[in-house]
Amino acid sequence: MRQDVWSTPRPVPGRLLPIAAGAAVIVLALPVFLAADLPLEGWVLAAVLWLAGQALGLLLARMQPGADNLAASGVVGIGRIVRVAAVGAVLVVVASRDGETALAAALVYAFAYTLELALSLSAYFTSEPIR
Repeated sequence: MRQDVWSTPRPVPGRLLPIAAGAAVIVLALPVFLAADLPLEGWVLAAVLWLAGQALGLLLARMQPGADNLAASGVVGIGRIVRVAAVGAVLVVVASRDGETALAAALVYAFAYTLELALSLSAYFTSEPIR
């Protein structure tokens, strides 16, 4: 593997395709939940967590992080950590009351998030480096 793949800066790719793919996972999970008689509350929870996470992500994307704006970089970094921690906290609270619903929500959310992340990384590492 070439060293410059990891060390060469690239432009930030568009977020539309990864977000749309994650949203498609959420939407396509509904018929699966209905057909398999899974707890519909799990799907609703996953959808709400997904939408809330995307809203926070879009808000953070409006900031201009960089070496010349360290405050914005810090807010973006902390915001991304809070986004993941909040989802985990909600799932733990729900799991303490209804494990099946929490598991169903966690699986749908994790699949949507993983697909979004994979597409984002793929778009980033296949783009032309900044020269």
